[in-house]
Amino acid sequence: MPFWKSARRILINLRNSPEEDLANMPESRIKIWILASRPKTLWAAVAPVMIGTALAIADGKVHWLAAFCALFGAVMIQIGTNFSNDYFDFVQGADTHERLGPTRATQAGLISFSEIKRAAVAAFGLAVLAGVYLLWRGGWPILVIGSLSILAGILYTAGPYPLGYNGLGDIFVFVFFGLIAVGGTYYVQALSIDAVVLLAGIGPGLLSTALLCVNNLRDIENDRKAGKRTLPVRFGRRFGQWEYAGSLLLAALVPVFLVIQTQSHFWVILASASILPAVRDVQIIFKENPGPIYNRVLGNTGKLIFIYSALFSLGWIL
Repeated sequence: MPFWKSARRILINLRNSPEEDLANMPESRIKIWILASRPKTLWAAVAPVMIGTALAIADGKVHWLAAFCALFGAVMIQIGTNFSNDYFDFVQGADTHERLGPTRATQAGLISFSEIKRAAVAAFGLAVLAGVYLLWRGGWPILVIGSLSILAGILYTAGPYPLGYNGLGDIFVFVFFGLIAVGGTYYVQALSIDAVVLLAGIGPGLLSTALLCVNNLRDIENDRKAGKRTLPVRFGRRFGQWEYAGSLLLAALVPVFLVIQTQSHFWVILASASILPAVRDVQIIFKENPGPIYNRVLGNTGKLIFIYSALFSLGWIL
């Protein structure tokens, strides 16, 4: 991109950006890339790996090298997806100066199109590198899981029928950040899988869906203008509010169901208790109009994913 066009974009976004965004605008390249990686969303990648590893530990089948590679691969796929989304959301008009969320690096002119594309390819490439060992250990199921995960990460905002633009993002997040991530992490260690493992994956899947739901509710008006048909855009704000509350409630019930099902691992109920502080966030979602306050709910929900998964893992091992 010619320098004058890049400079013009930066000046336009500086003029149109809210003052609070300008005050927090990163001053170094490292901070810019950290911003672009969307660190608040990375817990959604870490959480299911924690739970899958805890299940393997409890069954005496833990394999630490496989667990590390699964964690590294999951985080790299998430970062690659975030970089890809940063690029395609701006290209398709979903990210403008009117958005209420944190500054997007491409939209703000902080990172060029070519840079963000190369970064996405690099992140996915590192995920593939970790997947080589997992493929050697786990065989063709890992090839299928890894390929679908990377493909879905790209197609979330790209391609002729982007998932996030057609109301399918919630299903993608639930399946890939819940069932597949927990099940895949367990499988590469134990080389087997059972129904309890998949049931345990429902919790982080629902919480990751709740994280996406907050994002979609916050951006509902901007998404509607851009033709991004998320579930709140399709079915209304009230649907999104109940989707958020319902995802949290069902996630809290998962440990209870597992205790009843297994008649053991009673300490896992601690994970259910971790949902209680989120009542305040549910109240904000129902009472406050979409705005910057939703960014606080987004951050709290990201932390909740980690706390829930940490307590679930600890409780399952105890």
